[in-house]
Amino acid sequence: MKVQMNLFKLLSLLLIFSLGVNVAEAQKKKAKAPVRQGTKRAVTRKSTGSKTKAEIGLAKADTAAVTTSVPPAVVNDSLPIVTVKKSLRSDDAIERNLVKDRTPLVYEHLREDDAVYRQKIWREIDTREKMNLPFRYSANEDNGNQRFISILFKAIQDDSVTVFSNIDDRFTTPMTKAEVATKIGGDTISVAVYDSLGNISGYITKRPEVSLDSFYKFRIKEEVIFDKESSRLFWRILGIAPVKNMYTAQTNTFVGETELFWVYYPDMRPIFAKYEVYNGKNYGA
Repeated sequence: MKVQMNLFKLLSLLLIFSLGVNVAEAQKKKAKAPVRQGTKRAVTRKSTGSKTKAEIGLAKADTAAVTTSVPPAVVNDSLPIVTVKKSLRSDDAIERNLVKDRTPLVYEHLREDDAVYRQKIWREIDTREKMNLPFRYSANEDNGNQRFISILFKAIQDDSVTVFSNIDDRFTTPMTKAEVATKIGGDTISVAVYDSLGNISGYITKRPEVSLDSFYKFRIKEEVIFDKESSRLFWRILGIAPVKNMYTAQTNTFVGETELFWVYYPDMRPIFAKYEVYNGKNYGA
């Protein structure tokens, strides 16, 4: 009887131990399950992230391809300036460095209280008149063509001066170099290109040729000031505007004149100081 009781206790202990082992294994499996699920989710997120980066990279590549496939617009901002070759040897018997270093004279200061009279005046200079022929002096030197309009265009081409629109004469609206080129030569036109057999092989876009001698009028904006302190009358130039003739496209009929643009004269004084004016008078007189 005692042996049976010991055997029963032993079986009960084995049963309890086996149940404890099963419960521990079950809890271990439950603890491992979230770890596996988390690992799987991490892998999925990584792959999704890499896929998203790949898609973004492809989208950027496609955008770059589209951007580079469209050619940039060609803006012709070249002004009709005569190309002048520089002398490879000195063209003068003396060294002329004073012209390069020349600066304009400083304006005399005028007090507002002393200006008892002020009046703005607009003039027009016609270079076809004999007394104004030095404005059309077309000699070529190392600093370019000596026409007044050529000096003006070269300063604009070299970005040495700001150009203002002709919508008014108060210098309110600056213009770009391309806008100035369009004002001078008009819109671009398509010109046919012929091959050796006389057949049209294509078309090129260019601006009409412009003759510098067609700009022979200039409008000047000035202000006259009487200074009571010195009892003198002062003339100050404020702006210069080349004038262009306007014609109809169909019949080429003259319809009037228009100002191309305005240039502030004090901005041009340092440039004009480096040029010499042609003197047509007799040296003996």
